[in-house]
Amino acid sequence: MTRDLTITEVRLTPILVADPPLLNTQGVHQPYTPRLIVEIVTADGITGVGETYGDTKYLELARPFATKLIGRQVSDLNGLFTVADEVAVDGARVTGQVDVGGLRGVQTADKLRLSVVSGFEVACLDALGKSLGQPVHALLGGKLRDTVEYSAYLFYRWADHPQGVAAEKDDWGAAVDPAGVVEQARRFTERYGFTSFKLKGGVFPPDEEIAAVRALAEAFPGHPLRLDPNGAWSVETSLKVAEELGDVLEYLEDPTLGTPAMAEVAARLREAARGDSGEGDGERRAGLPLATNMCVTTFAEIKEAFTRDAVQVVLSDHHYWGGLRNTQQLAAICRTFGVGVSMHSNTHLGISLAAMTHVASTVPNLHHACDSHYPWQSEDVLTERLTFENGRVTVSDAPGLGVELDRDKLAVLHRRWFDDDGSLRERDDAAAMRIADPEWATPPVPRW
Repeated sequence: MTRDLTITEVRLTPILVADPPLLNTQGVHQPYTPRLIVEIVTADGITGVGETYGDTKYLELARPFATKLIGRQVSDLNGLFTVADEVAVDGARVTGQVDVGGLRGVQTADKLRLSVVSGFEVACLDALGKSLGQPVHALLGGKLRDTVEYSAYLFYRWADHPQGVAAEKDDWGAAVDPAGVVEQARRFTERYGFTSFKLKGGVFPPDEEIAAVRALAEAFPGHPLRLDPNGAWSVETSLKVAEELGDVLEYLEDPTLGTPAMAEVAARLREAARGDSGEGDGERRAGLPLATNMCVTTFAEIKEAFTRDAVQVVLSDHHYWGGLRNTQQLAAICRTFGVGVSMHSNTHLGISLAAMTHVASTVPNLHHACDSHYPWQSEDVLTERLTFENGRVTVSDAPGLGVELDRDKLAVLHRRWFDDDGSLRERDDAAAMRIADPEWATPPVPRW
C-alpha cells in the first residue's frame, strides 16, 4: 500500500507548563514556562508530534514556517532547512539578547531558526515513522542500545514560588545548602534510580557549591558528579574549583563564558596535570574534562573550540542543533576529534524526552548519561508519562516516537497560555527573581 505523505495540515499549540522555583545564576524559574507543541498531519490522516520553545519569538517564526509546509512531503527533511531560510526573522528581537531558557550565550537569528526547525523535524519523523510502521530510531539508522541513561538534574531551589504568585505545588521542598542538595539527590535516586548527578551551580559563592559537591561525593561514593555554573566564574575561579573538585567530578560544565576563556582554563588544567604527573606534552587530554552547551551550540562554533582543545565533552541538544539528524552529525564530528558527547536538557515534556531517547540510542560515542528536566515537570501532554527505571528510559520500538498526545491535557495547558496576560509567555528568570527581590538585576559575567 502506497502512503500519501503530503502535509495537509500543521497545528501549532502554545502552552504554559508548571515549573518549580529552580535557581540558576540569572534568577529563578517562573511558575510556568512556555512550550510549543507541533502537529503535522498527512493526507492519509497520520499525525506526527514535536515540541520546542514557546516564547513569542519562536511562535512568530513557527507560524509562517508552518504555512510553507503545506503541500510538501513529510519525508522532505532536508527541505525543512530551505523553508527556514525563507522565513524572515526580526533581528531586533534576537540580536544581542541572551537565550535565558537554555543559558547558551547570545541568541542569533540562525539559532532561532534551528530551534524552530527542530520541533517540525521531530514531528515529521514521528509522522513518517507511523506511516511506515517504523520507530524513529530506525529512520535514524537503528538503535545501538535498548535503554538510554539519564542523570539526576539537581537544582538549588526554594520550597515554593514567592508568596502571592499563582503556581502549582510540589513535595520536593527547599534545597539551598549541601544538606538540602544531598536530600534532593536521595529522593531522585529513590524515585527514579539515578546513579549520576548534575548540580546546577552559579547560584551561591563557589565555596558553598564546592561544599555541596563534596557532600554529594561523600553520600554517593564513586557515582559520577557534574557541576554547571553556566559561565558564572572567572578563569581563576574556574581553576580554583577544578583544583578543589578534580578528584570527584566527571566533568566541569561551562565554568566560564566563551571559547577563549574555556580554552585558557583547559590549557592550564592540562599544564597542571602534566606537572603533577611528570609526563610530557603528549598528554593533551590530561586534567579535569570541560563540557559545554554554551560555547559550542552551532556547527560554526566547533572549529575554534575543537582546534583550541577548549572542551572535551559537548552536550548536544536537538532543540539547538536543528533536530535529530543534525544531532547525529554533531556526534560524528565529536567522534572524529575525540570529543565526548552527552546531552543537554531544558524544561521539556515527554515528546522531547522521547525524541532525545531515540537519537541518543543511535549515537555510538555516548559515554555520559544525558541530562533531563523531565522529573521536575509535574504536567505533560501525553496519555502516559515516560518512566525512568534505574535512571534509564527504554527506547520505544513502536512506530514513530512511540508516544500519544492527550488532547484534554493539551487543551488545559493551552487555555492557561491563552488566559495569561502575556507576563509568562516569555522565559525571564530575572523577572521571576525580582518578585522575591525587587532589587535583583542579572549578575554581570563573571559573577565570581
